[in-house]
Amino acid sequence: MRPLRAGVVGAGIFGVNHLNAFRQLSYTGAAELAAVAEIDEERARWVEQNYQVPVFRNYEQLLALPDIDIVTVATPDFAHREIVVAAAQSGKHILCEKPLATTVEDCQAMVESARKAKVLLQVDFHKRFDPEHIAIMQRISSGEFGEILYGSVTMEDRIEVPVDWFPHWAHLSSPGWFLAVHFVDLVRWMIRSDGKSVYAHGRREVLKNSYNIDTWDSLSAVVEFQNGAVFTFNVSWILPRTFEAIVNQDLRIVGAKGAWEIDTQFRGSRSCHQDEGMRTPNNNFISEARDKQGRTIYKGYGIEAIEDIVWNVRALQQGASLEELAGTYPSGEDGLEATRIVSAIHESAETHRVIEISR
Repeated sequence: MRPLRAGVVGAGIFGVNHLNAFRQLSYTGAAELAAVAEIDEERARWVEQNYQVPVFRNYEQLLALPDIDIVTVATPDFAHREIVVAAAQSGKHILCEKPLATTVEDCQAMVESARKAKVLLQVDFHKRFDPEHIAIMQRISSGEFGEILYGSVTMEDRIEVPVDWFPHWAHLSSPGWFLAVHFVDLVRWMIRSDGKSVYAHGRREVLKNSYNIDTWDSLSAVVEFQNGAVFTFNVSWILPRTFEAIVNQDLRIVGAKGAWEIDTQFRGSRSCHQDEGMRTPNNNFISEARDKQGRTIYKGYGIEAIEDIVWNVRALQQGASLEELAGTYPSGEDGLEATRIVSAIHESAETHRVIEISR
């Protein structure tokens, strides 16, 4: 069976992880990086030089290639719908970065396009692939913690993320879309329940006043789920540049029979350097190694979440159906449900009202 051929749309800060994942899959013959679409000319030339694959300046040219099996979408948060719909219509299986989209309507269009085309639509909710989170989910699913009553989530980025990483489109995103959606999906997955209602507050000061980026600095939300569990979500992306990690995050879940707390920012490794200060790296996310041939290999749940679509498409080729695979990967429907909740968080923060999540 020939390697699956993947095309990556968007080769920015996170898109590089897609490039690396498919390049190293070529070492085993499972898949290969066949083409890239990148609109930034300088970035496109860099990809051509470093990955030796065709790099198109628009995604339509990539989708026109007849032998592409998988398309992954790593464009900005708000720029997913058009590409995903076109990829589905061209018969490609799709992995889309989170959030699936920043409106419910866009998500619905994407899910429907994939359904009509009978292609797989997967969302890169990589927190589901963290071994620590898998352990929690398995014990909750087994009933060990009884009925889940409540919990809390914190996820915060240093201010360089909106200010330095993507200052040109940060105003079209928020800590809700960039951060909260991760844990909204994770909690849904762990407790097997969708959102029912949301009440949220937020602040717009630092980014707007100091950097002319008009978006939320922080959002704090209370989300009630349909099974009765209540979770608080506190997210921001204005931590000082001197904070010891690019991401600060933790999760607490309380059930009728027990509780589980995990600090996923500090994994037990700490360093101090004269130029960096204190650092607490998360090598579980993505780490670098060398294989027997001296080639760079990337490991960790951040890479595994991308590679997972290859195994799903392989299963389809070997006779499995989309219905049989349902529930074994973060689907377009999961992306839609996460967007429903995060959309409600934004609406509640704007209106200062409790928002009932409708379907």
